[in-house]
Amino acid sequence: MSNQPTRTRVLLVFGGASSEHQISCLTAGGVARAIDGDRFEVVGVGITHEGAWVRIPATELAGYEVIDGRLPEVPADRPKAILVPGERPVVATLAGDQLLDVEPFDVAFALLHGPFGEDGTIQGLFEMGGVRYVGSGVTASAIGMDKDLMKRAMAAGGLPVGPWVTINPTDWLTDRAGCLARAAELKLPVFVKPARGGSSLGIVKVESAAAMEAAIAEAQRFDPKVVIEQGFTDIREVEVAVLGGLDGVPRASLPGEIRMHDPNAFYDFDAKYLPQSQVSLDVPANLDEATVAAVRELATRTFTVMNAEGLARVDLFLAANGQAYVNELNTMPGFTRTSMFPMMWAASGLEYPDLIATLVELALNRPLGLR
Repeated sequence: MSNQPTRTRVLLVFGGASSEHQISCLTAGGVARAIDGDRFEVVGVGITHEGAWVRIPATELAGYEVIDGRLPEVPADRPKAILVPGERPVVATLAGDQLLDVEPFDVAFALLHGPFGEDGTIQGLFEMGGVRYVGSGVTASAIGMDKDLMKRAMAAGGLPVGPWVTINPTDWLTDRAGCLARAAELKLPVFVKPARGGSSLGIVKVESAAAMEAAIAEAQRFDPKVVIEQGFTDIREVEVAVLGGLDGVPRASLPGEIRMHDPNAFYDFDAKYLPQSQVSLDVPANLDEATVAAVRELATRTFTVMNAEGLARVDLFLAANGQAYVNELNTMPGFTRTSMFPMMWAASGLEYPDLIATLVELALNRPLGLR
């Protein structure tokens, strides 16, 4: 009989049908490489662009990196996967009417960014199947994905948020002039964004009213619902990583700061994920003690107001007068070793493998059902 302790089986789910498919794969590869193999065993399931679930061996997943400037994707020619809920859920290979290579798992870690994964959809599947999983529940995930609903919830919860205008597809179709008039009430520059997008895809900085319609059309390529946010001038972009606690009390990392080398640029997709980007990530941020304490408190308050669980990254704007505004809360932030969330926790004394282990522990200790 083996004296080796039983390893916790972690189902990594990644890819997905959203425009952030490749970022999800990059995140999953980082987790697969960093997870403590003495404590955890990885079971990989990729979701293709078309939404098909396929089996991806852990060894293959660990090779998901940026290679020659290309981001990884889930191949469609892998064996079909199926999730079977139960007292101990399993994932299996579906071959005709046969279930093969059945592997039970203990906890799911859905490393999905964007719609059809980060937005409460897969969380609902896990809830219905009695699957323990990392991260926020259905409601917090759904509201956190929709920038309009998120800002409404934050404002209702007493959090400081900046002015914004939402354009629904029906309003745009029936009253375009009215939509543009509402947008014109915001001070330029403004940022036009897909309401339910991420990774800065489809975001356009607008500095003249003449450019507004084209910017809305670009954002609508990613989501028919669009949010227009008033830009801030003379601000610093600060982020804080938040973890839930076994005692229910969230804790915040030291903050980090994003500094664009070009003062007219913003933190877009290329700046986030491509190595030639002209951006500096200061971790920890160069802030005085009082400001650090204030932004950490605001981040944990945001986590609590939004009923987040497990993990979240809170993005803040820090004005010259010291006033902090909440820009957004991300319930499944980028999670590669060079992403801000793990970097901020490393600067706070919690290294990447231990961060992963902490998230799995939180998920395993969270009760099933309503909470």
